Amino acid sequence: MTWEGRLEINDYGSDVFVIVPARDGENVGEKIEELENFGVSYVVVCGEKVDHPHVVYRSRCGKWDAINYGSSFVPKKARVVALNDVDTKICNFDKAFEYIDEEVGLVYCRVQVSKGPQLKFYKILDPIRQRLHIAASGELMLLKKEVFRHVLPVPPCMAEDSYILFKALESGVKAHFCRKTYVTTERTADAAQEARYKKRTTLGIYQALDHTKPPLQIRIFYMALPVFAPLLRLAGEDGQAWVNGINSAFTEHMTDKNPTKF
Repeated sequence: MTWEGRLEINDYGSDVFVIVPARDGENVGEKIEELENFGVSYVVVCGEKVDHPHVVYRSRCGKWDAINYGSSFVPKKARVVALNDVDTKICNFDKAFEYIDEEVGLVYCRVQVSKGPQLKFYKILDPIRQRLHIAASGELMLLKKEVFRHVLPVPPCMAEDSYILFKALESGVKAHFCRKTYVTTERTADAAQEARYKKRTTLGIYQALDHTKPPLQIRIFYMALPVFAPLLRLAGEDGQAWVNGINSAFTEHMTDKNPTKF
């Protein structure tokens, strides 16, 4: 995979195409305004019909399906494809492009929440991801177009972002976790919601691992996860929610290779 020339920070808009999966029309208007202010080309793949030239309707099947469908709208001139959740606000977008070069083909960005258990969780996860890419954040992810084409089609998976990361790493693509660029959003509000969310995301990562062969360190991490997960109880009620979610996901993954539709 080649990369001719560095993407200039001050004119990234002409080189980037953004795919925005959206379950429904909520937040679509705000996301359109944000992307148009950035001056980038984009398509919103929405599970609800919205009258806008850059919004296309697609029956809801999952973000993985929306990404696959959205890929057909990527223009030939695009050099970078960005995936961005509709319910986020992008901060310091230009900084992410500092890391895309001849070597780095995938950049995923930090997530900032204002409240809830995810505040503690990202304080644990982010330092790990600076050293080992154990999970992506699909809220904002940038890929060289040739890398994006290589990881397609994304299979049915609840962690399509980590699938994309693992598939790229499997192929020898270098990834970077960017903390300068970040998105703000809201996630779970209490431990009960967090346990359900952690089960879903962890199960999705095990699904992603079924479809990919990332570096051995990542696979070892997830084989050992149920063993060292109880240490998370040190984080109190939120930590117990993470443990419950991880254990439920691991058990379901081991007993059901074909989980119900999500």
